[in-house]
Amino acid sequence: MAVTPREPTQPSLGRLVPIVRWLPRYDRGLLGGDLAAGVAVAAMIVPKDLGYAGIAGVPIQNGLYAAAAGAIIYALFCTSRQISTGPSSSLAAVAGGAVLATGLAGQEAAQLVAGITVVTGALFLLLAALRMGWIAQFLSKAVVTGFLAGSAVSVTIGELPKLTGTSAEGDTAWHELGTWVAGLGEIHWATLLVGLAALALIIGLRFLRPRAPGALVLVVGGLLASHLVDLGAHGVALVGTVPRGLPTPALPSVQVVSDNVSSVAVASVALLLIGFSQTAGDARAFAARRRYRIDVNQESVAQGMANVGAGFFQGMPVSTSLSASSLNESSGARTPLASLVTGGVVVATLFALAPLFSDLPKAVLGAIIIDAVIFGMIDLGELKRLRRVARFDFWVAAVAALAVLSAGVLAGVVIGVALSLGWLVYVTTRPAIPLLGREPDTQVFRDVADNPDDETFPGFAVIRLDGGLFFATAEALEDRVRELSDEADPKLRVVVLDLEAVTFIDSQGAAKLSEIEELTRMDGVDLRLARVKAPVRTVLEAQGLVERIGRDHLHGNVDRAVKAALAAPG
Repeated sequence: MAVTPREPTQPSLGRLVPIVRWLPRYDRGLLGGDLAAGVAVAAMIVPKDLGYAGIAGVPIQNGLYAAAAGAIIYALFCTSRQISTGPSSSLAAVAGGAVLATGLAGQEAAQLVAGITVVTGALFLLLAALRMGWIAQFLSKAVVTGFLAGSAVSVTIGELPKLTGTSAEGDTAWHELGTWVAGLGEIHWATLLVGLAALALIIGLRFLRPRAPGALVLVVGGLLASHLVDLGAHGVALVGTVPRGLPTPALPSVQVVSDNVSSVAVASVALLLIGFSQTAGDARAFAARRRYRIDVNQESVAQGMANVGAGFFQGMPVSTSLSASSLNESSGARTPLASLVTGGVVVATLFALAPLFSDLPKAVLGAIIIDAVIFGMIDLGELKRLRRVARFDFWVAAVAALAVLSAGVLAGVVIGVALSLGWLVYVTTRPAIPLLGREPDTQVFRDVADNPDDETFPGFAVIRLDGGLFFATAEALEDRVRELSDEADPKLRVVVLDLEAVTFIDSQGAAKLSEIEELTRMDGVDLRLARVKAPVRTVLEAQGLVERIGRDHLHGNVDRAVKAALAAPG
């Protein structure tokens, strides 16, 4: 029977663009909450996005372009009902690092950031197409914590000249800080007064009135002060011309991107790793709290399309904003319509209010940025936890932070990934292989190091491999057997290998176990295996090890293996 094209097409369209499914069935009873949430989030993010654009080194209106495009396009493709997507301090820091690394400014910097945003979006879409979400695990939590802390300090140092009316330059944060200190003799006192007042106001509101929209209050206050006191006439630097409306969608400059391809590549990969981990975690958290399911793969599509759209509108990278999403939820958002409302309000702001931002003092913008990065990117609680729980992870975070300050944000990303991979290799190639003893009056064998009173057997080495037996761990197992053989007193005569924790073995692991069998046999040592899982046994049979060692040397548990060895002649 012939099938009309609409039948297969409609479901696939609904999967790709979920708004096609939920909008026609929208419950109007939710409209009030979605509208209120959308407006509340817009009021919160508009002043912050001006600051994020400053961090990224692009004109402030470009932050609003990204906020509008990101919120609207994300709502078309997302499966989360509360997530708010837009620029963030961490993403802006990475984009700003690329601008600093290339030395671009003005429209060329804006084109570079737009190009990075489009490439990041394309990587998100590729990630979704290949279902490669696991790639985000290449940045460990410790590395991300240190990287963000270092980036926050670096951005703060870069904003200090705005507060003092001086200048600073340098390839690294330390150099920039040095030149800023050296130039303090040229402080512009009116600018310093405005900067300190702005910092005191926004930080004071954060601690005394945490629910108040500090950035919005500061922007309004800064604009009022600028008009009432005529700060520009007193030498206080202002933001300058901010055009009204939206730009015409266009592909970012191919020339700028191709001339700086290495910076674009590093920044885009960093944004993908940071953005995906934020998106997946936050979307799952809100879905669990509200008892609905999200499609993580589709969320990657949504974030990818949002970034591509933001880039085409000369914006900057966008991703999940936890603070905006939390406000979205608490204000009544129950569907992605709230995100559409947020984007619509930002667009209206661009058309109706954008020129007003021209008179915003740069010192006020600097205070907004410093507040955003210090309190949004430095996780003191997590650093304290790392120092208490895993001191090595704490030092990894510290090295990542110092790498950003000493080599720049982009170099810090590369060093951070290298640290993550290095730590992964270190942990993988050094699996725990504890020596086991039997708990008195039981058949339970456990780590002797934790239970020194457990029963051991002279001439016996009962060990357990905690992890897979493959190319990265095979040498560690052989080294452990040799170590026990060399240290044994009396001479080692039995090795019982507990494979209960081994769920995977490759050809190299099987070959290494055969070598260990040959080594022990030549030394007159009886090798026995316990608790071998079926998939592992299949590989060992194919290797021929089961035949050589004998099926009577494979045991259901460690206790049986030890008893069999004790009962064996000789």
